[in-house]
Amino acid sequence: MRNKIIYWIATLWLALGMVSTGIVQLLKVKQEVDFTANLGYPAYFLTILGVWKILGAAAVLIPKFGLLKEWAYAGFFFAMSGAAFSHIASGTVNVIFPSLLLLTLTVISWYFRPADRKVISVNLNK
Repeated sequence: MRNKIIYWIATLWLALGMVSTGIVQLLKVKQEVDFTANLGYPAYFLTILGVWKILGAAAVLIPKFGLLKEWAYAGFFFAMSGAAFSHIASGTVNVIFPSLLLLTLTVISWYFRPADRKVISVNLNK
């Protein structure tokens, strides 16, 4: 029961964070466009990130589709670790916390996910 509570708290916060930042990126809010440009990325990168964040949030929330969830978690991990590294590389470490928080929530949600939300392996060597 404890693991299920940890999973749902982390997953709901993760989904909320990804959807909210995804919407800001899709709307191309000026502050976000400027911030992304300062990191060295083009404005169209926001559209790509925004779409994938929203789709990924839906994937981790819906039941079943274990393989799709694994891809969503992997995408979140790469996006947030890449964002954290971008902050370090560009010298904007003072704003690294949101990336690290979403990265941490990604790992916690993935680790504590219930068995029915995991990829079922099939042993073909029987």
